This record gives sequence, structure tokens and C-alpha cells, in this order.
Amino acid sequence: MLELARYEARRRLKGALYLTVGLTLLAGMYIATFPSMAEDMNLDQFLEQMPEVFLELFNIATMNTIEGFLAAELYSIGWVLLLGLYMAYSAATIIAGDIDRERMDILLSLPVSRARVLGEKFLALLVPIVVVNAVLPVVIYAGTVAIGYPIDSVDLAVVHLLAIPYLLACGAIGVVLSVLTSRSSVAQRGALVAIFGLFLFESVTIIADYEQLGSIAPMRYFDATAVLVEGSYDWAGGAILLGATALLVGASMLYFGRRDIA
Repeated sequence: MLELARYEARRRLKGALYLTVGLTLLAGMYIATFPSMAEDMNLDQFLEQMPEVFLELFNIATMNTIEGFLAAELYSIGWVLLLGLYMAYSAATIIAGDIDRERMDILLSLPVSRARVLGEKFLALLVPIVVVNAVLPVVIYAGTVAIGYPIDSVDLAVVHLLAIPYLLACGAIGVVLSVLTSRSSVAQRGALVAIFGLFLFESVTIIADYEQLGSIAPMRYFDATAVLVEGSYDWAGGAILLGATALLVGASMLYFGRRDIA
């Protein structure tokens, strides 16, 4: 059981490690620069001079605390945007990649259903998601303790726990595009445009007072600032993201099961 998932997981492990190292360096850079910035300038006073669209775009509440600083600089960019783009881009090759390289016919010649192929390949996306969100909280907590600004360990753990359904939802968007086209490059570009477009759209709807329209964006349900700065946990948002993931992957399975891949 789950032979395909194990095979795909092994293939994604090296990329997950590289991704973790990259985000570790990014987190280390932000953590190391915070003490000098906090001592030399009033960061919130600086924020007052920034346009509202910028604050809404990156969901910035405060930067005078290590929690607010990391939420604005690390999580709004590193997790919400960069990791979201990475997961959608990576998922976009799940089906389209094998069709593009003419490997899908060989794979489907095995006694496996199309739904199982897609489902197990999607499960393998948990490797980079889990590795990043297991390692980085330890690194970030140790880094903030080392500089004398320890972050709340529970809030830190929760924000990474809630990041998992968010990243799965981004991956599900990539899967939809992967079954809609037979060219992996088209699916990948479409996934990047979709995530970045939803990121911008969600922020604009808040500014324009049309917040309900922004509910279609997965970013609406993952708020690192609320967790780290306010200690507010949106478990319902996480459940919505998991439900949306199941719906998108399920619909992709149905469509892939009926489409012609010739």
C-alpha cells in the first residue's frame, strides 16, 4: 500500500531539505537584524508612513515586537507567498509532468487507478510541508532566545500547525491545473499566477471594503499576525482549508479519471 506515495516522498525529500535550509537562512537573517533595528528606530512610527495598501498586502500590525516583526517580514513573505507559490508550482507537475514526459501511460499500465495515482502523488507533498514546519519552529525559537527576545513557543507551534492546511490548499490549486493541461510548463505558470493573483485579490478586497469576495483566497484563512501578535487561533479557518483541499483534490480525481491523456 502507498507504494507510489513512498516513491514520490523519497523524490521530494532532497528538495524539502534544500527548502528548509533556505528558509532557515532567511529566518536567521531576520532574527539577527531585529535587535539593532528595534534599538535604533521606532518601527511602528516608520509603518505609519507606509501606504495602507502595503500594510494590508503583507498583513502588518506592528513591528516593534519580535512577534510582529517576524509575522510581517518572515511569515507574510516566506510562508504565505513564497511557500504558497512553491507548493502550487510543485503540485502542478503531479499529473501534467508525467503526461508531458510520456510516462503516464507506463504508470497507468500498472494495476492502479487514476484516482490512486493522483491521491498518492498529492500525499507526497506532505514531505516538504511537514519537514519545513517541523524544523523551522525549533530554529526560530532558538534564534529568538539567542538574541534575548524569546518568542512564545505555543504561538509559534500553532502558527506552523495552521500553516499545514494552508500549504495543502495551495498544493490543491496546483493539482487542479495539473489535470487541466498536459503541459507541465503551462500548469506551473498557471499555478504561480493563481496563487499570486489570489494573494493580491484578497488584500484588495479588504482595502475596497469587499471582504466577502476575498473569502475564495486561501490566504484569508491563515493569519500568522493574529497568532503571533494577538494569540488568536483560527481553527475554523484551518478546517475550511482542509475542506477546500479535499474538494479540489476530489474534483481533480474525478476529472482525471475521465479525461483523455493521449
